[in-house]
Amino acid sequence: MKSIFSRTATELPGPTVTEEPPVVVSPPPPAKSRRPSMAVLLALVLALLGLAIWSVLASRSSKAQRPASEAPGTARVGRRDFVRALRLNGTVEAVRSRAITAPQIAGGRFEAMIITKLVRSGTTVKQGDLLAEFDRQGQIRNFLDKQAEYRDLEDQIAKKQADEVAARAKDETELKQAENALEKAKLEMLKNELIPRIDAEKNQETLEEAQANLKALRTTFDLKRRAARAEIHGLEIQRDLARQTMLYARRNEERMTVHAPMDGVVVLNNHWRGGAMGEVQEGDQIYSGFSFMQVVNPSAMEVRVKANQADLLDLRLGLRAQVRLDAYPEMVFPATLEELAPIGDPGQFSDKVRTFAAIFTIQGSDPKLMPDLSAAVDVELERQASVLVVPRESVITDNGQAYVRAKNGLAFEKHPVKLGPKNDFQAVVESGLRAGDIVERNLDGKIAD
Repeated sequence: MKSIFSRTATELPGPTVTEEPPVVVSPPPPAKSRRPSMAVLLALVLALLGLAIWSVLASRSSKAQRPASEAPGTARVGRRDFVRALRLNGTVEAVRSRAITAPQIAGGRFEAMIITKLVRSGTTVKQGDLLAEFDRQGQIRNFLDKQAEYRDLEDQIAKKQADEVAARAKDETELKQAENALEKAKLEMLKNELIPRIDAEKNQETLEEAQANLKALRTTFDLKRRAARAEIHGLEIQRDLARQTMLYARRNEERMTVHAPMDGVVVLNNHWRGGAMGEVQEGDQIYSGFSFMQVVNPSAMEVRVKANQADLLDLRLGLRAQVRLDAYPEMVFPATLEELAPIGDPGQFSDKVRTFAAIFTIQGSDPKLMPDLSAAVDVELERQASVLVVPRESVITDNGQAYVRAKNGLAFEKHPVKLGPKNDFQAVVESGLRAGDIVERNLDGKIAD
């Protein structure tokens, strides 16, 4: 019995050891873990509620403090400086500049040339500095060809002159022999009274033949000299032409290098290359006389604009303006109207509409202010200080009379006014309104009764 009980006692603790882990694990306390989460959630809800209440109160406060002029569709009449301006568009140019053209080929045709060396745009140069070089092989070849032709003609002329000297000597000998024959025939004629009649007749024929031969030789002698001189003169003309062409080729070769005519900054012009407009580059082919570069003095710049005939009456010399560059909107330069064309050019779309060129001189300089930049010029046409102004859209017109809809109590009533100068956004009120009045904007462009 003891052995059985003892065995059972020894075997029973085994299962208790295996079932011990589930008993040891304690369940999580639900009350302690939920209380902090509820507190945080409650605080978050209260914060959102407070923020919503504050935003509503702030919105009501701002609406209550907003002036009547800021109400939608209304404006408050006030005193301020009135400016009437005109905007013109143009291009920046240099006051002092020199156009650089491709060399003119002396004695040659209007032909193309290849650029072999070219300074970069924006390079500062001094007078005499090298700007560009063109291919000179063609001019060197022309020079050598004309030099060979010139020397050949010189040799031909020398040979013709030598031949003429020999021919002249021969003709002079023949002429002398003819003169001697004539003298001999005359002496034979003295014997006619002493010799038979038939011999006398022969002497007479010999005399006449000698006279005719001498006359013919004298005539041909002069003709031969004239012909020889004409032939030599023709060769001399060809020689001189070849010499001039040779000298032209030499000068053309020297013209293949272009130097700066003044101190300034290099600005490359655009031309048609590769199916599009672009700056001139090394290797490009341009024609003689083409302006491919400018040397400008950046210390003095101007803007050339086109004004239509409607705006011409408002422009006068001395008007001040502000220049804004399209490429650099933050840059503003003061300017003055210096030149105004008296004769207009035909318009782009109609010959009846004319445009007039105007030049504004810019005060000041900047490295970014370069020629060929597009610019907008705001011209100040008129300025009035501390005047009553209303928005342009708040003015309505009925039978030539200007009106505004001014606030009277809680309603807006039609009120006549007398207007002064106007610009695109504002109008000056000379009478009919007071500072602080509220007017209605006529956004739809209709007259409301």
